[in-house]
Amino acid sequence: MINILLLGGSSEATALARVLADRGWPATFSYAGRVKALAPQPLPTRVGGFGGVDGLVRYLRDHQITHLIDATHPFAGQISTHAVRAAEQAGVPLLAFTRPPWTPEAGDHWQTVPDMAAAVAALSGPPERIMLALGRLQLPLFAAQPQHHYLLRFVEEPTELLPVPDYSLIIDRGPFTEESDRALLEQYRIDRVVSKNAGGEGARAKLTAARQLGLPVLMIDRPQVPPRAEVHSVEAVLDWLAHESERSPEAERGV
Repeated sequence: MINILLLGGSSEATALARVLADRGWPATFSYAGRVKALAPQPLPTRVGGFGGVDGLVRYLRDHQITHLIDATHPFAGQISTHAVRAAEQAGVPLLAFTRPPWTPEAGDHWQTVPDMAAAVAALSGPPERIMLALGRLQLPLFAAQPQHHYLLRFVEEPTELLPVPDYSLIIDRGPFTEESDRALLEQYRIDRVVSKNAGGEGARAKLTAARQLGLPVLMIDRPQVPPRAEVHSVEAVLDWLAHESERSPEAERGV
């Protein structure tokens, strides 16, 4: 019998959860729990970490998980790496359901850097007005460049003092439009946009707006994870589930 663990936290995970629920497939939706206001899901839901690779292996075995789907955010590198290792150890097939990364288009002015540390170093120049489109978790790193005015956009009001001295804060949740993001960049007189290469449509608007305004973009590459099978659509996930179910030991035995 199929029993899916869906590692969520992205819009793709939510879309897949709806389809799995509609089809009545046994599945559990797992949130890391970094955001307080979690979107309700149509599947049984757990919140919190697993305790590293060993903890995830135990969960897979204790709950008799037959299929593991990683639909976390493309920058959730640690849990994605843990998922690969745990799936190997537990003998559970793994699929990553993720968004294709963005690629520059005509008129874009991108500077690409490999990680957050390189992004911080790239901002070592004179003061600028920067849209820091990264969320709050990486913000402490940018305290090393306090000369800039940072435009921050969070999904929740912060409960702690922010580590950068000069900033404007907006509380909002995407998806955003090209028109609204262009107006935002103009209103705050932004000189440069800093973005993670998250991919997808919900956060692309700021890049289109930057292109229209001729603004440079500092684009941060996704973290490296071990090799794994990846797909970019719900339909491809369903095909994989059907194929892997046919290959299961129970199917091979005719059970």
